[in-house]
Formats: sequence, structure tokens, C-alpha cells
Amino acid sequence: MTTSTNEESPAAAPLIDLQGLVAAVRRRRRFWWSLALLGLLAGAAVAVLLPPPPSAVTKVLVAHREDQPNDTGTLIRTDVAVLGTSRIAGKALRSLKSSDRPEDFMEDYRGTGVTNNLLQIDVTGDSDAEAVARAEALADAFIADHVKRMRESANAEAKALDDQRDRMRDELAEVNKAIGGRSPEGDPEAPASTESLFARRAELTSRIADYGQRAEEARIGTPRVVAGTQIVDAPRAVRHSLPKAAATDGAIGLVLGLVLGLALAAVGAVVADRPVLRRDIAANLGASVIAELPRRPGRRWQRRRTRAARERLTTTLARTVRGSAEPVSLLELGSARSTSVLAADLTGALGAEGPVVGVGSVAPGTAWTDLPYLGGRTVLVVRAGHGCAAWLHTVARQLADQRIAVIGVVLIDPDPRDRTDGTLWDGLHIALRGHGERSARWSGGGRHRSERLPMPAARVPDNDQEAR
Repeated sequence: MTTSTNEESPAAAPLIDLQGLVAAVRRRRRFWWSLALLGLLAGAAVAVLLPPPPSAVTKVLVAHREDQPNDTGTLIRTDVAVLGTSRIAGKALRSLKSSDRPEDFMEDYRGTGVTNNLLQIDVTGDSDAEAVARAEALADAFIADHVKRMRESANAEAKALDDQRDRMRDELAEVNKAIGGRSPEGDPEAPASTESLFARRAELTSRIADYGQRAEEARIGTPRVVAGTQIVDAPRAVRHSLPKAAATDGAIGLVLGLVLGLALAAVGAVVADRPVLRRDIAANLGASVIAELPRRPGRRWQRRRTRAARERLTTTLARTVRGSAEPVSLLELGSARSTSVLAADLTGALGAEGPVVGVGSVAPGTAWTDLPYLGGRTVLVVRAGHGCAAWLHTVARQLADQRIAVIGVVLIDPDPRDRTDGTLWDGLHIALRGHGERSARWSGGGRHRSERLPMPAARVPDNDQEAR
């Protein structure tokens, strides 16, 4: 005989529940706000306890022979790199008559290209006067080195052009010698070689003039570079404002601490896997959330609302206990104080009537076999975010094995922004094994009115049964 069942496969759960993650991180706001405050204090303390050393700044206008309007900053970056060499540092130290090593001095200053032709030099020292002197020495050393390099480059270029011009002159002399006293206009039957000599002489004359002009321009360009390279902002000490530095460092520390706190809270929420939303708690416990209560009384304007919610819950539970044929227990998970207050309210509402209400715990280490003596039915009082998902599953499984029916879940300290539904419409399919038998025993073999039993699977008869 072949049987088949019509079962719907549950939707695949997402790898990370973003809504639950955000709620869990929001519940740990004290943690990440504490880290943010710690970062703020640490940043302010660094500004006060570790003030920046005395420093000076100067700006140098740097002229280049190769300046172009479309330059992308390559020349000024080269100047910055040259400023950071041991040659410039050594020249500056010699002018300061200092015995420091150039390698050590290079760590105390830096160059920054402000524009394509403006170089800023920042220097630190033991005092403001020393920092200013260092900045001036560096600027002078850089300008002298830059001018020297530009002159050497111009002289080398001019000499190369002059040498080329001299070679052209020697060749022109040979061509003139070959031409002699002949003229292309005087001899109409002159051979083609003579015409080529005259053409070559004209070409050499033009090139000699061009080389001479270019050499002269190379020499003339150097004075413009020398005059254009100068200090445009005299070296001066940089004044540091302690309040401004403390505010800046404190703001940076605040942001870093806040980011670190949020990251740690998010990682902790994922690793701990502690359900916060009523939807997740109901699903893991296999019972609907019937009421919510804050963990603390709250502010003055919130106490009245909290008191009204507790009174409604007490009335509902008292009505349930009166209609029950056996004792009802209150089992807490992370909310012992709230459970005790709720039990006291319920005892006062019941008075001498009704069954005894037992109070117990389902925290780790619970003696599960003792729970049935507290009552065959129970209300779980659970604090949101206290138990991990694995332990909530354990609670649901153990209560089902002990044939303890869960009336519902009272959620303590819920997320105020939680809008999920904590009602289970098919609760018996989730975790409450054996509740069908328990409900049948309560109702004398019938179905309990507040629970729905699962539909039996359809059975498909085989061919032999159809034939019979």
C-alpha cells in the first residue's frame, strides 16, 4: 500500500534577520553609547595630555621652466619629493649648525603641494623659535637647490644647442667651400649637384639660426625661474587651540567609539542569537504572546499605563485559572521579580477560590521532572533577549515532554518598536508535542476550544484496496 502526505515545506529562513538584529542592537544602546562616551573622553584626554609639539609653517612659490596650464601637479609632487631628501635636510642642518642626523630631521617636517606652483612646508621643533628657524632654513635650502638645478639644466641645454650649432657651422663651411664662387643664376646649365649644395647651404643657415635662438632662450629662461622661486609666506609659528583640539579629538573619539560599539553589539547579537521580537519568541517557544509588561515601572506618565496592563493581565489569568480543572503555574525565564509580582497580584485576585498557582523557573539547571507538581498548565513569563534560541527550544521541548500545556507567554521588557505578531495560529505544529493528548484528556476526549489540532494526512488507497 502506498501513502502520500500533502505537506507544505516551510519557507527558507533568512541567514540574518535584519529586523531582529536591529532590535537586538537597539536594546544594547547603553553598551554602544557607553563606548561612544568613552571614545569622547579618550579623545579629549589625548588632546589635553598629549598636545602637539611646537610647529611652524612657510610657503614657497616654485617656478618651473616646464610650467604648462594643463599640468596635473606632477612638477609640484616632484618638488615635495625633493624636499624630503637627505640632501635638502643636510643643507638646512648645516645652515642651522646642528649636529642632528638628516634622517632624523626628515621625520620632523613634511611638504605639501597646495597648488601646481605653491609648496607648503610644515616643521616641528622643541620650541616655536626653533621650529621657525628650521622652516626658514628648509625653505632657503630648497630654493637654492631648485635654482641650482634649473641653472644647471638650462646651461646643459644651452651647451648642447651651441655644440649642435657649431657642428652645423663646420658643415656649412664645407658646403661653401664646395660651392666656391659659383652662382645658380649665373650658370643656367649647372649640374643638379650644384643645386643641391645651394639647398643644403640654405637649410644649414636656417638651422644654425634656430639653434642659436633656442640656446639664447634657454639662458634667458633661467633668470625668470630664479626670480619666480621665492618665499611668499614668511615662516611663522602655528598656534594650537586647546579647546579646538579637544573638541576635534573628542568628536573623532565619539564617532570611533560609536562605530565600534555598534559593530560589537551587532556581532554579539548574531553570535548570542537571543530572540527579541515577539514573533521570534513565540515561534521558538511554540506559544503565543498574550501580554507584555515593562521590566521597570518607567517614568511617572508611564506608570499608569503599566499598572493598567498588569491589571488586565491579572484579570485574564484569574479567569483562566478559575476555568481550569487543575493548578496553573507561572514559570519565569530571566524575570524572577516580575513573575513574583504577577503571582502576588494573581493570588490576591483569586483569594481562596480556584486552584493554587505555583511559581517556578525554566532557566538553565531546571529540574524538569518537578515542574508537573506546580501545575499541569503554565504561563511562561519570559524577558525579551534573555534566553538564546536554543534554550527556548529546549524549554518548549521539555514542557511538551512533561505534558505541561503552555497557555501563553507574558513578555517582559519588550522592544517598544516591535510591530511583529506574537500570535501562533498553528502552534501545535511547532514545538508542543503531546498537547493534543493533553487537550483531549482535559475535555474528556474532545478538542480543547483554544487549540487547533493538525489536519491528518490524506491517505491514497492502492489498487488492491480499491478492488476490494
